[in-house]
Amino acid sequence: MSSLLTTYAQQEQQMKELAEKLKKMEEDPRLQAEIEFKNQLEALMKEYDKSAADVLSLLRPDSAGDSGQKGQGQRRKRKLKIYKNPNTGEVVETRGGNQKTLKAWKEEHGDETVESWLVRTED
Repeated sequence: MSSLLTTYAQQEQQMKELAEKLKKMEEDPRLQAEIEFKNQLEALMKEYDKSAADVLSLLRPDSAGDSGQKGQGQRRKRKLKIYKNPNTGEVVETRGGNQKTLKAWKEEHGDETVESWLVRTED
């Protein structure tokens, strides 16, 4: 029972320390400025009926494709590349360069030759 009481006392002390740290942060003018900016930005987005994804696509048009669908830190889906070996007629469809058959072709015929076998690219 005393270990439970000890744990409770430790947790209570940690809460007090965290509360003090939060209070110090709240007094920091840099945090206040960031909060004010965020509030004004959200109000502006609401006024113009825009989402965060809309704003990001305006600021970063090059990454507008999938910004609303994927989480932060995820990259866009790679394009599908379709290669056809003119010697065998074999077709390879891949979204990356690490495909087993494609690697074998590149080892045998060279990168440039295999890249010339690219039939088409799709999204």
